[in-house]
Amino acid sequence: MTHLDSYRQVDPESVPGPPLPVLTDGWHARAVDPGGPDLDLVHRWMQAPHVAAFWHQAWPRERWEEELRGQLDGRHSLPCLVSLDGDPVMYVEVYRAVRDVVGQVYATRPHDLGLHLAVGELSMTDRGLVRSLLPVLTDALFAADPLCTRVLLEPDVRNRRAISSFMAGGFSPVGEVLLPDKVALLMVRTR
Repeated sequence: MTHLDSYRQVDPESVPGPPLPVLTDGWHARAVDPGGPDLDLVHRWMQAPHVAAFWHQAWPRERWEEELRGQLDGRHSLPCLVSLDGDPVMYVEVYRAVRDVVGQVYATRPHDLGLHLAVGELSMTDRGLVRSLLPVLTDALFAADPLCTRVLLEPDVRNRRAISSFMAGGFSPVGEVLLPDKVALLMVRTR
């Protein structure tokens, strides 16, 4: 169990969907367009062995199209492409923890936001992209939702590379949690 403090339960339906962060310092985020080249890019990245090993979503293109459309039509998760100086470098899902399976394993605050991140190209890993993006991204999320006091990540405990990058990007580990597809290290950055 984690060391996050308890919080009064709230009706998840009363909380708005996750916001699109407005990034700075050469970074840009936009919602994925599942009807064009974005779908091909996300699909290709999810097939990459270094991503598939931890995301477990090396699905066919059609399933990814359905997944992205479903996320865009709902209030749980917002799929985004993050670019640096105009070039897409990461796939990011911003999600409401209160509507996610992770919200069932720790004391969720109503406006907590979670992140799933994937650097799609192996050649772009180990360049400090994640540790550079995270402070900008979390600041943008706090600005977009003034009621959000925590942003969290839940990497697989075996993904040491991600955990190290997340810590360097300002996130602190608070404990391990058991999720349906992994044992995760819950990591948090507070406002």
